[in-house]
Amino acid sequence: MKKVPLVLSTFLEEKDTLHALAQFVSGATMLSMGEHCFHFEETFASFQGRRYAVLFNSGASANLALLQALKNNGNLQNNDKVGFSAVTWSTNPMPIIQLGMEPIAIDCDRSTLNTSSNNLRKCLDETSLTALFITNALGFCSDLDRIASICKEMNILLLEDNCESLGSELGGMKLGNFGLASTFSFYVSHHISTIEGGMVCTDDEGLAMMLKLVRANGWDRNLSERERWNIRTQFAINSELDAKYTFYDLGYNLRPTEITGFLGLRQLGPLPASVLRRQSNFYRMASAIASNKDFLPIQSRHLSTCSAFAIPVLCREKALRQHYCDRFERAGVEIRPLIAGNIQKQPFFKKYVKSLRQLPEADFIHDCGFYCGNHPDYSEEQLSIIENCLNPLELKP
Repeated sequence: MKKVPLVLSTFLEEKDTLHALAQFVSGATMLSMGEHCFHFEETFASFQGRRYAVLFNSGASANLALLQALKNNGNLQNNDKVGFSAVTWSTNPMPIIQLGMEPIAIDCDRSTLNTSSNNLRKCLDETSLTALFITNALGFCSDLDRIASICKEMNILLLEDNCESLGSELGGMKLGNFGLASTFSFYVSHHISTIEGGMVCTDDEGLAMMLKLVRANGWDRNLSERERWNIRTQFAINSELDAKYTFYDLGYNLRPTEITGFLGLRQLGPLPASVLRRQSNFYRMASAIASNKDFLPIQSRHLSTCSAFAIPVLCREKALRQHYCDRFERAGVEIRPLIAGNIQKQPFFKKYVKSLRQLPEADFIHDCGFYCGNHPDYSEEQLSIIENCLNPLELKP
């Protein structure tokens, strides 16, 4: 095992959580989706400051379900152009492609690793967009408030992939609350872990209802009584027996289990303290990065809370990247590329998308960046190891 692994533990407050989980599973009468999932949805919506939260079996499923629900409701259609941040994870553009829409990669600034309002305007000078599915990468964002204003002005549907930025805030507003809806991931390496799991948050009642249909094969079994009555009336379903196997729109089986709900409820408690530790760790490493002329600092002071998912390292030149990656590896620090880099370079994207855009900033991030972990439970020794790795190199002439 690495001295500084990306994932130090599966859960926040791991020992107590594992003990409670064992007791829960041994005493449960039902483990398929039920009351713990619904309670977690309500509690998470309250934490995020949204009216509705719909739980899924993964963050990837949340992304897929959100776009499917918007297509079902007529907000999106086949061949619509959907913008997305070029520096992202595969499951952000993949459902755009899978659901028959055209993905438009938008460049990202090296200063924030994220798409800015300037990047968006440059894209809009070349093409129109129906929607923007922006990624708030690694706990950061650019001028998301200005992006939201542009989208409102241009009638562009703004969606946020917030899977890596739970707890970060811009101007006192949580990331994930700037658009119509946002997605979250509770995978084992993320801010909170339900082992696998994801969520969609929104204030739109009709979208929330459709998300529940999409999650469960297109049937109404998990809707409220009022929602069931409305949809059965709309489709003239008068038999309770027939309603059990009536499928109203396109959907999947993306349901979580009661284990997901139970764990989510337990993880929300220690989340605020862990966000502050992530922020403290990042600021400490940001100071070391700022002292090394080989690196470009990542701007974060515009964030009122920086729930950094990881410690990003962006070298000034491509040649330096391998030297520092080697140093981190020798020190036992687990590292990764800066997400998937410029997603246009990925094999799946080049296979299915024939028109690629010039994205110089995303290319630079792709060639010159990597990250190590930022676990809230890293020891002082582990933090010191990372800090030492950020010291200037002593290269032989």
